[in-house]
Amino acid sequence: MKHPNLTNNQLNKLDSLFELVSQRQINDFGNISASNKSDGSLITSCDLWSDKTIVNGLASIAPDEGVLSEEGGKSIPNTEAYWVVDPLDGTTNFAAGIPYWSISVARFVDGRPESSFLIIPTLKKKFVSIKGKGVWLNNKKIDPNQNNYQSECISLCSRSIKILQKNPNSVFPGKIRLLGVSSLNLTSVAMGQTFGAIESTPKIWDIAAAWLLLEELNCSIEWLETDPLNLVSGEDLSNVNFPLIAGRSTEKIKILKPWGNLLLEK
Repeated sequence: MKHPNLTNNQLNKLDSLFELVSQRQINDFGNISASNKSDGSLITSCDLWSDKTIVNGLASIAPDEGVLSEEGGKSIPNTEAYWVVDPLDGTTNFAAGIPYWSISVARFVDGRPESSFLIIPTLKKKFVSIKGKGVWLNNKKIDPNQNNYQSECISLCSRSIKILQKNPNSVFPGKIRLLGVSSLNLTSVAMGQTFGAIESTPKIWDIAAAWLLLEELNCSIEWLETDPLNLVSGEDLSNVNFPLIAGRSTEKIKILKPWGNLLLEK
């Protein structure tokens, strides 16, 4: 059975849901303390509220579709269509008073992202990607050919900095930027702000929304270890990483590949 795309009514309800969550996050920003999760990462009461609100909202908007979320169930749902939610990607920034984080939500059909929603509350930016139809930023469709600025920047995550130490005698092929948010590192590639990104240990909820954004804007992704297209329902993704290289083109991937490969060296 082919699962239908989201209806306009569903899209409108999602828009309202994400606006509600964005507003709460903006209100809590700078007024909240964080604690450590078992894996050492940070969490706030706003993360938990955002997760619960989004998951409950999705249960109402798409009642027959499962949900995998960072702060909730982390196993792949056994429904044909399901959602992958990171309610607040960039909690460390959020808790530290750095105004750069995202709400990252993607709907998967047959194991691939079919639509995704990536919101940057502080910048008042909302990306919506629909498979085969393109990407909209604040309801205006993006021309995939418009971002031809030749950026010299490359996004790294904090854990991929080790590749510089492993290859100290080579010059890194770009100006390094660390935004501290996996989804936005990847979005920077899609928007031409960087020409590539190397992510060491992203989880599925970190990359789900940006994955479709990159594909729809004709960028390239190379999965260095685990291919998310090979996932099966019921699989627990709590401790599964998806190291990757994203690039504006396959040529940019080739430039970064020797560096990305260093992530896999023990």
